[in-house]
This record gives sequence, structure tokens and C-alpha cells, in this order.
Amino acid sequence: CAPKKCNGSLMQPSNMVCDPRDGKPSVESVRKLAKDFIDQYFASMKRRNDSEAHGARLDEVMNSIDSTGTYELTKNELIFGAKTAWRNAPRCIGRIQWNKLHVFDCRKVTSTYEMFEAICSHLKYATNKGNIRSCITFFPPRNDVKTEFRVWNSQLIRYACYRQEDGSLVGDPANLELTELCERLGWKGKGGRFDLLPLLLQANGEDPELYELPSNLVLEVKLRHPDAGQEWLEKMNLKWYAVPAVSNIMLNIGGVEFPGVPFNGWFMGTEIGRDLLDTARYNLILPVAEAMGLNTKKTASLWKDKAILELNIAVLHSFQDDNVTIMDHHVATESFMKHFSNEMKLRGGCPGDWVWLVPPVSGSATPIFHQEILNYTLNPACLYQPDPWHYYKWKDSVMKKRKNKLHFKELARSVLMTSRMMTKAMANRIKATILYASETGKSYAYSKSLQEIFNHAFDAKVVPMDQYDICNLEYEALVLIVTSTFGNGDPPENGEYFFVTKIIYLFGPSIAENTYVIKIYLSGLLFIELKHRKKAETKRRFQSVATATPMSRRVSTKQNSFSNDIQSSTQGVLANVKFAVFGLGSRAYPHFCAFAHAMDTFLGELEGERLMEIGEGDELCGQEESFRRWAQEVFTSACDTFCLREQVNLEDANASLSTSKFERTDFRVVVHDKQVQPNVIKTLGTMHRKKLSSCRLIRRKNLQSEESGYILFSRSTILIQLETKNCENLNFCPGDHLGIYPRNDPDLVKELLSKIRDATDENTVVVLEAKREKRSIIGNLKYWEEDTRLPPCTLNMAFSRYLDITTPPTPQLLKLFSECDVNQEESKRLEVLSQGQSEYEDWKFLNNPNLIEVLNQFPSIQLEAALLLKQLPLLQARYYSISSSPEIFPGEIHCTVSVVTYHTRGGTGPLHHGVCSSYLNSITDDEEVACFVRTAPTFHLPLKDNIPCILVGPGTGIAPFRSFWQQRLAEIRKGAHNGCTMALLFGCRNPNHDHLYKQEVAAAMKEGAISHAYTAFSREKGKPKRYVQNVIMSEIPDFVYDIVHEKKGHFYVCGDVTMATEVNKTLLKILCIKGEMTKEKAQEFINSMKTEERYHEDIFGVTLRTYEVNRSVRLKGKEKSESLSHK
Repeated sequence: CAPKKCNGSLMQPSNMVCDPRDGKPSVESVRKLAKDFIDQYFASMKRRNDSEAHGARLDEVMNSIDSTGTYELTKNELIFGAKTAWRNAPRCIGRIQWNKLHVFDCRKVTSTYEMFEAICSHLKYATNKGNIRSCITFFPPRNDVKTEFRVWNSQLIRYACYRQEDGSLVGDPANLELTELCERLGWKGKGGRFDLLPLLLQANGEDPELYELPSNLVLEVKLRHPDAGQEWLEKMNLKWYAVPAVSNIMLNIGGVEFPGVPFNGWFMGTEIGRDLLDTARYNLILPVAEAMGLNTKKTASLWKDKAILELNIAVLHSFQDDNVTIMDHHVATESFMKHFSNEMKLRGGCPGDWVWLVPPVSGSATPIFHQEILNYTLNPACLYQPDPWHYYKWKDSVMKKRKNKLHFKELARSVLMTSRMMTKAMANRIKATILYASETGKSYAYSKSLQEIFNHAFDAKVVPMDQYDICNLEYEALVLIVTSTFGNGDPPENGEYFFVTKIIYLFGPSIAENTYVIKIYLSGLLFIELKHRKKAETKRRFQSVATATPMSRRVSTKQNSFSNDIQSSTQGVLANVKFAVFGLGSRAYPHFCAFAHAMDTFLGELEGERLMEIGEGDELCGQEESFRRWAQEVFTSACDTFCLREQVNLEDANASLSTSKFERTDFRVVVHDKQVQPNVIKTLGTMHRKKLSSCRLIRRKNLQSEESGYILFSRSTILIQLETKNCENLNFCPGDHLGIYPRNDPDLVKELLSKIRDATDENTVVVLEAKREKRSIIGNLKYWEEDTRLPPCTLNMAFSRYLDITTPPTPQLLKLFSECDVNQEESKRLEVLSQGQSEYEDWKFLNNPNLIEVLNQFPSIQLEAALLLKQLPLLQARYYSISSSPEIFPGEIHCTVSVVTYHTRGGTGPLHHGVCSSYLNSITDDEEVACFVRTAPTFHLPLKDNIPCILVGPGTGIAPFRSFWQQRLAEIRKGAHNGCTMALLFGCRNPNHDHLYKQEVAAAMKEGAISHAYTAFSREKGKPKRYVQNVIMSEIPDFVYDIVHEKKGHFYVCGDVTMATEVNKTLLKILCIKGEMTKEKAQEFINSMKTEERYHEDIFGVTLRTYEVNRSVRLKGKEKSESLSHK
């Protein structure tokens, strides 16, 4: 517009038009747009101040522009640009959905046939059986008008128009020119009012080619009126297509022009009404009025208004009755006003063309009519471009000379392209990202199985959470998460970094630098920022999950209605991401699958689309079966969501979950050229992606008397003192954990080697090789390549330090065993177990068999080394609470270890030994121990030393508290601590046999590090059983209440899950009695203690009562599973 002229009503104002005939844009203009776009992109990721990534990308783009005049957008930049262009489109009323736009990246197509395949996939995805989804397909950008890719149709679905001999028109006059062009190119229509036009596609600047759309891809709605007695409309035989896919708009994203970008949203009812009634279109207003019996002789009768209104009512009714997405103009305008308000808050403006946004019906009854809106353009932008036949220069010489009777090269017509071809084309583009977080490797194994089934229809990849770039998350199409839960509801270590950085990424680095603790609350979860008390760097950590939104209180996003979705004021960051989560855990812990629930709730609150409810796998009951069922269901749901269900063989896909990709002929073990083994510590660090340190034993001390023991167990608790000099990575605080990579029992390793038929001697260094294949000019070449899973080593070393031989084999491994020349009887039994159902779960729980016991049970298995080296899980680290303070024992690190020994089958089976505890009980001072520290910031002493503490730790639960009182001793001896309440509650079986650190506790009390010490003995002769919870309730309830409630002290619990649960219940009772609280109020108080980091738990699962506890929990789990299966 100019001061004396308004161009607001022009169809194509100059600022919204890009005409390729005007020549290529200047390098300077492209540079300007590119810089602005790259700045926008990085700002959207909260990375604009990241000089390294932002600056490097900007330099790369500018260098490319200077040398070529343009640059290539990354996939994420393309998605961001497409969504932002829609967000900026001033004439679109449905922009509130901009963040839910699905992008198909087809920039690599080279022919019209590939374009046609992509368009078919686009329409199939968009139509979605009537539940229309907005999506856009990108063909290659314009480098030169002579080589551009374009769709000549204005929309992918359009009706033809035929000029009759008398000059009248049949069909849609808007498409007359295109219809005549198609006819000149050989297409013959049927002459009807609603004949589908073929697609006219141009690739790489070549002459366009015709392709007819398969009829099964075009959803049409027959129009009828909702009221009885209105048969006039059905007699008119009117219909309209469901998907408005605009294909003649050009997108300019940061100076890169895309002339071929089919895009669709969904219809607003008045659009279809205008198409049928406008004089320049079907011009049916008079026939409709006459069919209705209206008086058309007087305009004062408002017959036009009545006809328009009734037809619009019919359109809405017909679409809604056929379950096809459509908006009425009132809902559309209200949603736009919400979008407008939100944009004003977020961006300070919202471009809009008032003339276009006000509906053609009842305009003044909508809120937009009364809203002043500025009309301007922003980049990325949606722009008009002239119809290509107005400027295209035909390459066919006959087309140039003869305009009426044309001859041309043979048409590349495609008649009803098969659904399987379309499905394949689409699946090649849809990525499924599988993220996993694991402590033991189980989640990784399940993720690989999930990859197998999803590769039947998707391009699936498995990524550990700590290696995933969180900036890609909002650009994903499908995300699947498989995660375990560590300890008391915490994430596995490689999931912790992912979750916290996600919070920082999504909500920005608004961190108060002068505070020690920064808390961020979301979904009932707590994240914390901790600054190290003595160091400047910041460590981000995840607080234990006290609660997660349960399924009973959470509505699946899959069930959200379209009307609620379109009327929401904002779209979440993950609005266009489909996701599903599977959690692994043990119901023996109170916060079962808590981290998985946290992930599921969080992704849902960011408005990701939940494909199905969270899956849960209990290691004590039916975990394999639960995972298999969940994987099959989520795969089916994903196929339905992405319109792939019809042509995917679900039976074959589901079967892949119970089979392994291992082929015996594709792997072999050979003697390595260099008979030297790499350093074990370095190798373990590389395999597990950890910074490991090498420690040596200083001293090992048995903390129990020789008389300690009972029927099934020879009980032993030892203090391990390791030397840490020159170990830079072993800095720790009291309360942290020490991770140790153990060694398998040498006797088990020796017996296993005796059962491998191709085993080498114990000193021969071997390597696992895999058969690979590559293409060459003479055909496919097969060759052997070293497998990178394990380093060159002896078989003895592999089974001693690298591979897990004590965990019960998985169903997949049992399946492979059944194929190792096993006799018929044993093969049948292995086949049954390999199904992973109840027979397997019962067998695993009862026997808990190690690999050697399985081979003894099935002696006919002919085992080869390659199978085990490739398929056995890696030997994982074990964690122990650190039992020393670096202030008291510099250069050392101590652990309190219960040496685990037990008989399987409830005490009647073979004797098993704990892998790591037995290893630590047998090492010598010349052996290297592979160690690392896992920080536990939620189990540290209070930052202020005058805050009272209560420490509850029966048995080896006393381990971290030894480091606590040693730390207090160090501070007292320095004069930095004046003494404060630190009460210790210790429990054991017998005061004469099991009272760990009795003398040390007495000495610490003498120096003032421990103020109170209480004991509970469960097997003291002549006295009733007493546990720590009994002491709390009967002897010191007033003291406990005063510390936790009145003095806001800290309450620490360390030990097995059963004890921790009972202590929690006891504290709840004390609060109810002493604080005169209701049970609900008392629980709220305990929850607040956890939120304030005053209630600390360090819970472990392996105890002397593991079998009894697990059996009880497993029975409850089976009862729950059975009850669910009957519903």
C-alpha cells in the first residue's frame, strides 16, 4: 500500500509474489535472508548464544552462498522453516496448528515418477481415513528456472472444466486452462462436473508429464442436508474432495526458494460453499435456490443468503457425518484469535490479511471482523508464483510450432499405482528413533528387538539417550523410548543427562548463578541444579521421582478430539511428534518404572501424540511377554498412524521379536595376528563409554565374627579399602557410589570353556569376525571384517571380564541354542522357553540359572565361541555406597560389601555367588580394579553443617553413613564444626556377631561426630525381634518428630526396599500421632520433605531375603497380570 492507495484487496499484491522471470535474487539479498533465518533457527533452540554451533553454521552458509549463490538447508532447518512459513502466512486462518505440520523431505527426487510417488504418499498420509493431517512435501529447490521442479496443478486434487460448443462450461472454471492443457497433452476426461484432473508434474526443467491419481487415494464427500424434507440437495448430486492440498505456492526459506511444495491443511466449510456458489466457480447459487423453492425474483427476499446458509449447513453436516475433518467459520475465527493473542505475547506481532481472514458468511458475527490486524510479510514466507504454462518454454519442437494439433513424446502415465509401491516409498522416508537408557544393558537389548520389528515398515535407528542431540527431538516423526529405572526411582546414568538437558533446552538457561540449588518443577517431578561446593562448575542432576502421573489420571493424547485440539491457544514443542514409552523395573521397588512414567508424562505435557499408553515390564513377572505384547501393539498403532498397515505383513513383523538376526555362517573366531591383549581398564572404559580408574587393594577386613551365619548362608561382610592415588576421575563426596567392573568366577569360566567345541587354549588371542558385503563393478563382494564389539583377547579374558555368563539367558539366546545341533527332546523344550512366556518366567525365577547350568540342563547343545562372543550381554558394573571420607582417608576409597551367596529354588538348588562381592572377596593387592564414581547429589550431607540429621541404616545400609560421620570428624578436627545432631539408627541380627563398625561408632560419638546411636537386633537370644522401625516408633518418636518437623532436619534411609518401606510407614504414623495430622496431610508432609531434599533414600535390592521378597512381589504381579487379562 501507498499513502494514497490501498492494495489490500488485490489477489496477488507484489510483496506476496515471486516471479522467476524477474531473474535470480542477488547474492546480497540471499545472504541477508539466510543470516536472519539461521539466527531464527538457533534462537528457537535456545542456542543463539552458542557461538560455536551458531557461528560455525553461519560461516558454512555464507561461504556456500558466496561460492554458489545458494546453500542447502539441513533436515531440521527445513522442518523449522516450513512450520515458520505457515506460522507467518497472513492469509491462513488455521495457523494455530503450525507446529503440528508434518514434513516430507523429497529434495532428492530426480524424476516426475518419483515426484508422483511422493505425492501419493503425501495424500495417503494427509487423508488418514478422514482424520485429516496437515503435511507438506518438499521437492528440490529452485537453482534456475530452467531446471525447476513444479506441480503445475494449483491443488493436487482438482475437478476438470470442459468448454462446450455453445461456450458454456461444465465443471470448475478455475481449472479451465489446466484442463485444456492436459487435453492437448493427450488426456481425455469424461465430461462430467466432478472429473478428477491428472497431475501435471515437471522435474529438472524438463517438459511436464501426466499422471492420473489412483482413485483410492482421493476421499470425496457426497453432500446432503441434515433436515428431513431437504431431498433437493441429494438430487443435485454434489460432492467435494476432503483434502485441500495447495500445490502452486512457493516457499522462501532464508533465501532458498522451493517452487514445488504441495501443502494441505483441512477445509473450512465456507471455502467449499464459495467454490460451489461463486459466479467465477461452479455458479450454483441460482440452481440451489430454485431447488429449494425460493423466490429468486426479488433480492429483498434474501434468497441468495438463504441458499448460501443452507448449502454451508449441508457441507458441514456431510463432512461431519462421514467423519471427515472440517471447521466451521466460527470455530476457525475463534481459534485464530487465540493464535493471534498468543503471537502478540510471544513475538510482539502477528501478520494477517483482514480481507482474507474475515469469513464470507456472517463476517460481523466473528471476532476477527472487529480486530485491527497489520498485514506484512515475514521470512520464511509463502508466496504466489505465476502458473508455469505462462512462461515455460517447451523443449518438444512440435509443441513449439503447433498449438492446436500437438504431438509429444510418449506420456509417462501411471494407472493405479499399487499400494505396496506407495507404502515402500513412504516408509523409506519415515524415521523411527528409538532412545534407550540402561544400567545393565537390558533396555538396549529390548531396543534392538524393537528396531527389528519397526524396520518392517520404518527406518528405525537405536540411540543411547546420552548420545542423542536433544535439538532434534521436536523434528522427529516417531520416537520410541525404552528405559529402566535405577535405584529409588532415578534415571539410569545415560538417561539422567538427557532428561535434564531437555529441561534446560526447552525452558532456557534461566539459572541464578549465585545460588547453590536451582529447582525446576514439572509434572510432579523435581530437577535440580547443583554447584559443587568447592568447584565452580555446575552439575545438573535429577531428583528421585516421588510421583508420576498415573495412567488412571492422564488422558492419552491419542484420544483428544479435533475440536479441542484446534481451539487450544498454543501448540506444544512436540505437537508433531508421535511417541511411546516402555519401562523396565521391579515391583520390589516402590517407584516401579518411575523414570519411564516421568518420560511419558513429560512428553505428553509437551503435547507429543501418545501412540499408546506406557508399557511396563516387571523383571520378577512376565517382563519378556509384556515387552513383546507392547512392541506388537505399538508397531500396529504406528503403522495405522502413518497409513502403512494395509501392506505390512504383521505376522512376519511380530515374529521378528522372537528371532535373532544371528547367522552362524556370518561370524567366525580366528586367531589374531598380534598375540597381545589390550589393557583391560582402557578396554572396559571404551566399551562402556566411561572414564575408568585403576585401583589396587590396600586392605580387606571381615566385619563379622565367624559365628555369624544361618542354615542357607555363610554370611560375610567385608570392608574393602582401595588405593586411589593418581586417579583424577575418582573425586567424590560422602554419599556417592563407587561403580566396579567385576570378574566372573574363574571356575565358572573354566567350565564354560570346556563346553565350547571350538575353544582355543587360554593363552591364544582371538578376534571375532563378521562377514560383510559390498557392491563393486564386478558384483557383490563378500569379505571378513573384525567385529568391534569386543577387542582382540583370549576366550578366557572375554568370559572373565567382558561378558556376562551368570545372568539367565534371554528367550532369544535360548532360541539360538535350540538351533545348535540339539537333540529333538531338548530342542522342543528350548523352543517352549524361547517364546518368553509364563513357562520361561517360571523357569527363570525358580532356577535363576547361569549359562553353565543351562548348558548342563541341555547337554546336547553344540556351542561355538562366535555365538557367545556376539550374543552374550556385556558384564555390567556393580554399585556400592562409598564408606569413607576423602578428608579422613586421602588417596583411598572404602566400600562395605556383603558377600552374596545363596541357593536357588528357595534354598534347595545349586549354590550361587554374587559376581562382584565374590570378586572383591578374592582379589589380591597386585590386581587392577576398574572403578568409577557415580555421584548421588540427592544423598549428600546438608550444605549447612548446623542442620540436624537422622541416619537409618541396618546391615550394610550403614555404609554411606560411615562416610558421613568421618566427614563430620574431619570438620570437627579442623575446628570448622561445632557439633550438631547426627543420630544413627543401626540394625542387625545379633549384637555379638553382626554389629558393624561398633567401635568406630563409639569413637565418633566420643568426638562429637555422632550425637545419638540406637540399635535394633532381630535375633538376640531370649528377646523379641526388633527392627529399626520398631525402635523409631517405640523409643524415639518425639525425638524424630522434633527433628523432621520442628527443626526441619534431614532424614536419611539406606538399605533394602522392604525396610525402607516400613520406615516410611513408621514416620507417617509418627506425624499422624505427634503432629495430629490426617494420613493425607502426613503424606503431603513427607512428599514436601522429598521436594525440599530433606528426605533421602538410597535403596538396593539384593539382600539375604531377596528370594522371599521377590517371590511375594512376583505372586502379586502375576495376580495383577491375570486380573488385567480377564478385563
